[in-house]
Amino acid sequence: MSYCVGMLLDAGLVLASDSRTSAGVDRVATFQKMFVFEQPGERFFALLTAGNLAITQSAVSILQDGIDGKDGRQSIFAASSMYAAARHVGGALREVFETDGPALKAHDVEFNAELILGGQVKGGQLRLFQIYAAGNFIEASHDTPYFQSGEVKYGKPVIDRIVAPETDLLHAAKCALISFDSTMRSNVSVGPPIDLLIYRRDSLAPPFRARLEESDPYLNSIREHWARGLQTTFETMPDPDWPL
Repeated sequence: MSYCVGMLLDAGLVLASDSRTSAGVDRVATFQKMFVFEQPGERFFALLTAGNLAITQSAVSILQDGIDGKDGRQSIFAASSMYAAARHVGGALREVFETDGPALKAHDVEFNAELILGGQVKGGQLRLFQIYAAGNFIEASHDTPYFQSGEVKYGKPVIDRIVAPETDLLHAAKCALISFDSTMRSNVSVGPPIDLLIYRRDSLAPPFRARLEESDPYLNSIREHWARGLQTTFETMPDPDWPL
């Protein structure tokens, strides 16, 4: 399983993904699930992947082959808008399904993949999309400024309470890491390293990127402060006035 989150804010984008993949209790490995495709000054795309690793890796390889000009594939850099880029990524997923879908079905394996695409093309708006296994997608908005994929339920409550379009980029990044801490505490299929990306709106410049290992001092600080804060809040809440 995976956990990925993307936030579309007035100031820019915050994206984060874990790096754990599991095919059983004794088959745990680390694989990158964040991919960046950019032409500084012209366009910037960041992709988060969740679901069946073989499917998502194939889709990313198709996108990279297009950038490298292999097999006559069109490059995502030819996309004139973020909508066109989302269609391009959706097309990569559909190509994987056409190739591998029948074989997966024959082995009773679900075609399971979900991607989050964020970015900006020069002259266009910063946009964020959630792309489903069928290649279709939805777009983030002022009312729904974030998307999650993978193991979403543990990290959702804190994001719902904190993140709004006007949230500062660093505050949003901190909230994303807290959502990861909550998820990792409750589900062993999600784990570090955590890849974090922060992109400032209209910059069209390389984003800030960090990989936080399990021993990272700031990640450990987040974990300790959040646990202590929850415990303190719980202890100071009034007890119910029930006659027991």
